Amino acid sequence: MVECYNQQSLPVLEVDIEEAGYEPGRPQIHDVHFQVYRGELLGLIGPNGAGKSTTIKTVMGLLKDAKAEVEIAGDPPKYAYVPEQPVFYEDLTLWEHLDLAAAAFGLEDKHFVNQANHLLKQFDMEHVRHGLPGGFSKGMKQKMMLMIGFMAQPDIYIVDEPFIGLDPRATKDFLELLDTERGRGAGILMSTHVLDTAEKICDSFVLISGGRVASQGSLDDIRSSAGLPEGSLFDCFDVLT
Repeated sequence: MVECYNQQSLPVLEVDIEEAGYEPGRPQIHDVHFQVYRGELLGLIGPNGAGKSTTIKTVMGLLKDAKAEVEIAGDPPKYAYVPEQPVFYEDLTLWEHLDLAAAAFGLEDKHFVNQANHLLKQFDMEHVRHGLPGGFSKGMKQKMMLMIGFMAQPDIYIVDEPFIGLDPRATKDFLELLDTERGRGAGILMSTHVLDTAEKICDSFVLISGGRVASQGSLDDIRSSAGLPEGSLFDCFDVLT
């Protein structure tokens, strides 16, 4: 775990959600409030249907029926979103996807080439740089999504269920890149079901159940809420949800 975040500094992400949902008058989440600081990895956890995806979509500004304030540091704000389900263009190669992302993020050509080649090597995808992602395995598509996100080196990463489809080596590479970015000062909001990994790598947690925050803070804070001073994150999750 990278011990580099500082809660005395200004957060890179502030989230204040009064309520949010997909239809007028039918909110799915209520009173969700948290901050992410530089170098911090915050794990957004909860059972299926608890409101994690709704929270992520609200943070991204994708829901019309939301009463929420979201502030991202920077002028202009710079963030990267890695979705749970890979999204890609059928007729663009992997390299062309990276090039398109670099253009969207305003990267200079030299920086783009260096960063893209580094990520291709890091994720063992050099051999398919000119391949079409429609023919990739699920894990390879997920790697592509991660590489696109890491192209920008933003102030905040918003990552939704990143471990789905990743083999152990790719998971290790992903975690190493997270550590590098946190060391640089980036904050990370990560939604995940993989509680044993989350317990090891996250600095803090927001546990959502039934559309509301059941507990939040450090692992010790979660343990205190669950009444399990020595409990694992899984044990606390089981009690609190």
